[in-house]
Amino acid sequence: MRDARWLDVSDDIRSAAHHFNMACRLYEAGNLEGNGFDPYRNRMAFLQAMQSGHTSLEGALERILDILSEEKPSGPSYHADLIRRVAREFPGRRPAIITADLAEAIDETRRFRHVARKNYNNFRVSDAGNAVAAGRRLADRLESEIETFRDTIDPA
Repeated sequence: MRDARWLDVSDDIRSAAHHFNMACRLYEAGNLEGNGFDPYRNRMAFLQAMQSGHTSLEGALERILDILSEEKPSGPSYHADLIRRVAREFPGRRPAIITADLAEAIDETRRFRHVARKNYNNFRVSDAGNAVAAGRRLADRLESEIETFRDTIDPA
């Protein structure tokens, strides 16, 4: 019987995919540059959607570690360490939770979240392309990769 906490993981993963998808759509719709109300609203919505996507994803990864009774990283590099941890096999205990390619995309959105949280006044739309591409990969593949991992370690 599957651990019921996977329901919470699924909710977080769906939320992350949704936020990343919406962020990509906002970016692709354009009108993010300038000082007027509409560009400001669009830019802030984009930044918030990217930040929300990454935060929901991080919550899901933390929940997975809880299910596995695995300690979370700690310290000042917590967020980067979390991604590294879930991207590698824990010998004798579990396979990698995510692929290296997805880990790269997650790390890109982690770095972008810092821009959204700390440097939004200096945000340049032209610098967001890599984060948008990473968000698209996550929106498209995250759910299936997590489901594959879940089915491997906790079959129904």
